[in-house]
Amino acid sequence: MDFSSINWLAVIVATLASFALGALWYSVLFKNTWNKEVGIPEEKMKEANLAKIFGTCLLLTAVMATGMAILIQRHGKGMIDWYGGAWHGVFIGLCFVAPTIGINYLYQRKSLKLFLVDAGYQVTFLKIMGIILGAWQ
Repeated sequence: MDFSSINWLAVIVATLASFALGALWYSVLFKNTWNKEVGIPEEKMKEANLAKIFGTCLLLTAVMATGMAILIQRHGKGMIDWYGGAWHGVFIGLCFVAPTIGINYLYQRKSLKLFLVDAGYQVTFLKIMGIILGAWQ
């Protein structure tokens, strides 16, 4: 696999944009719904190792951005634009990520609301990631 043709700056920007969306998504847009549906008591939330959580989340998001960059570059330089990148993100989100979350949540007896918040975030950030990577080959 040839990693030399990957635009690493685009991967970094896509990673940071997706991470920033997560901050907005889970702290402003859906904080109350997510907190209620997850059911973790406030005192337990305060005990979290945020450096570990955010650091690992950032790393895993970078892995996803790198993977999408590889998929997009496999089409050939200039063959995918921002629109094609957006559809790559939506396709990956709706056909792979959201169903995986859904399967896990069915077994874990999680709510439909939690699924919509979490899967909605994943599909949205993958679309944004695809737009950035597709536009910035």
